[in-house]
Amino acid sequence: MVLARRALPEDAREVLRLRQVMLDAVHPGRTPTDPGGTPEWHAGALEPLRRRLADEDGDFAAFVVDHPERPGALASLAVGQIGYRIGGPDNPGGLDGYVFSVATDTDARHRGCSRACVELLLSWFREQGCGRVGLTASTDGEPLYTSLGFVPHPYPSMRLVF
Repeated sequence: MVLARRALPEDAREVLRLRQVMLDAVHPGRTPTDPGGTPEWHAGALEPLRRRLADEDGDFAAFVVDHPERPGALASLAVGQIGYRIGGPDNPGGLDGYVFSVATDTDARHRGCSRACVELLLSWFREQGCGRVGLTASTDGEPLYTSLGFVPHPYPSMRLVF
């Protein structure tokens, strides 16, 4: 049995590393790095992430599995955030969960690590009163999400970046 836990502020560097694993899988070769090989964006993301991880009562949570062969490293990650939208027929309370940054190190895959993280994240969403949960699935992640009850959604998505 794989044990997942809530990420702590001291896990922030590893959380960023695993987020980069996910980004590299989706968009290979698109992340500039500093001279030490660390993605440039990590410097600006570290402290805000630590603050979010320290806020146990906030609308953001990350769940992780410690790497079984590398002390101090994480094997897997699932992150989620809660947002409020005015209630509707399928979610009267208006709280929506959104899953993002699900990643597992290549050397720890197919051991149930992502499943353990996502299941704990879904439990957290339920405890917080979310009426529904959304995500964007990669081809590799789709079987996991389907097995957990996610179904395709017909609404198109658009984005504006400031």
